[in-house]
Amino acid sequence: MKEVFASIITIGDELLIGQTIDTNSAYIAQELNKIGIWVKRRVAIGDGRQEILDSLAAESRQAQVVIITGGLGPTADDITKPTLCDYFGGTMIVDAGALQNVVQIFERLGRPMFDRNRKQAEVPDTCVVLPNLRGTAPGMWFEKEGTVYISLPGVPHEMIGLMQSSVLPKLKTTFELPVILHRSLLTAGKGESEVAEILLQFEAQLPNNVKLAYLPSYGMVKLRLTAKGSTETEVAPVLEQQFSALQQLVQQWLVVAEDIPLQEAVLNLLKEKGKTVATAESCTGGYLAHLITAIPGSSAVYQGSVISYANSVKEGLLGVPAETLATVGAVSEATVTQMARGVQQQVGTDYAIATSGIMGPDGGTADKPVGTVWIAVANRQEVRTRKFQFRFDRKRNIELTAVNALNMLRQLVVETA
Repeated sequence: MKEVFASIITIGDELLIGQTIDTNSAYIAQELNKIGIWVKRRVAIGDGRQEILDSLAAESRQAQVVIITGGLGPTADDITKPTLCDYFGGTMIVDAGALQNVVQIFERLGRPMFDRNRKQAEVPDTCVVLPNLRGTAPGMWFEKEGTVYISLPGVPHEMIGLMQSSVLPKLKTTFELPVILHRSLLTAGKGESEVAEILLQFEAQLPNNVKLAYLPSYGMVKLRLTAKGSTETEVAPVLEQQFSALQQLVQQWLVVAEDIPLQEAVLNLLKEKGKTVATAESCTGGYLAHLITAIPGSSAVYQGSVISYANSVKEGLLGVPAETLATVGAVSEATVTQMARGVQQQVGTDYAIATSGIMGPDGGTADKPVGTVWIAVANRQEVRTRKFQFRFDRKRNIELTAVNALNMLRQLVVETA
């Protein structure tokens, strides 16, 4: 089985100073992996001619496919195209199809077109032009000494369009690709080290073409099995056999045997049971609602939220007694219990989640330091509460609160629905 390796080069000073987060590499790596190409390296470089030339030379020594994103815009700092022209020994020409695309876009938008916009249609004559159906900068495909080089726009929407319409289909016809298959599951309640101890013997007996990866995050551990082979017929049965054995070993802590986020697993469970849910959020400020409603089809399950950041809203809309807020405070078991019951009554759902806490960096006391959080989950019969003490920054404390709240709801639904 011959393996095909790829390198991804992302270009832009904004990536190096942290102004822009590189999501392109993650998407490209995932899509390449699906068709059997393994990404060996990901490199971020600045907008410098020599940096681009050096990176192209270095990556071509270890990968059959080099994908470059960024630096194809109409401004002076976008130097990828002329640098590629030099690297591949070409001459810049105007591609008629690319120019027509640019003209049509500006006519459709009713905007003036400048010479710098027309220059978007210029490409090295040593490349195969990949039409950009979502923007003005075309993609470019080069081949040199057995290596394929692909240059794509840095704008994620445009890059994704080119990957789907041109790059992936062309790679599949250019290379004889192996099969790479994955199966993933999510566990909660055990740390990475504990899970690894449980799976010690399992991991030792895995076939040579199957690997286990541990991906810990926010109190959960995702386990991914990856199998490689020549054909799907050869690989799939082996992978399924090992995945079935893995599920049995972690059954006690298994959240979902799919590669989906926790919120989607919870929504799927509620759909299966024909139940609905609402949220009452204080310290998470709508983050739970955001996670849930980002999932397509969530409206079948999720009914609404009360973001009760102020005590007056907790009291006025959710029925938290003024005496409770005055004596034990907003961050308390009594408060989240009534918040959960209150939102159920207001919205009329089968289940509810309530959160209240001190996210930081300020606001903590000796009795309730920063990171103190109370979570309640409720159905029509009972309310379950739990106190947490997180120790991170505001953003991560909010994320941890949301994950734990969703997992508490999942456990309640599993045990009672």
